[in-house]
Amino acid sequence: MNSKFFTTKNVALLGILTALLIVLNLLSTVFKVITNVNLTLIPIVLGALLLGARGGLILGGISGVMTFLFGVLGVDPFTNILFVNSPVLTFLTCVVKITVAGGVAGWIYDLLKSKNKYLAVFVASALVPVINTSLFIIGALAMYDVIATNFSQDVLYFLVITCAGINFLIELAINLVVAPAIHTVVRVLDRTVGE
Repeated sequence: MNSKFFTTKNVALLGILTALLIVLNLLSTVFKVITNVNLTLIPIVLGALLLGARGGLILGGISGVMTFLFGVLGVDPFTNILFVNSPVLTFLTCVVKITVAGGVAGWIYDLLKSKNKYLAVFVASALVPVINTSLFIIGALAMYDVIATNFSQDVLYFLVITCAGINFLIELAINLVVAPAIHTVVRVLDRTVGE
């Protein structure tokens, strides 16, 4: 089963999407738009659509580990404070949220694509930010005391307005705007290499 997934085509796609993910992760860190808008959701969605749940899991895992390492190294000050005060919960929050989001998107896409591929792309594209943000909020609530002690803002306001509001809406909008282009890429690749 593993040998069927790690074909030359899949490894090449994983490599390309990983490179895109790394570039977008670095850009997200350097050029913060309002707060921590996660641009890496796009290659994770692409991986989920082109490579299934396993591709979404792998790319999500890479993104989560990068986010965690940026926190450990102090590149992302918010994650660094969480890491210093709660390393295990920070690791779980960083890695699990996006890994699960990528895997579920691939799984749902596979379930829906036979009925309506266009709808499947939109649902998978929307699920990644929904799951990512939801699991981040759960992780942040588990570290409520750390956030309340180290940041001068109300934790619930931060989670509801900034994370579930502003960040989530921007990430969702980006994914839904990019979804038609993603659908086109998937359609072209399906015709080119066959399913």
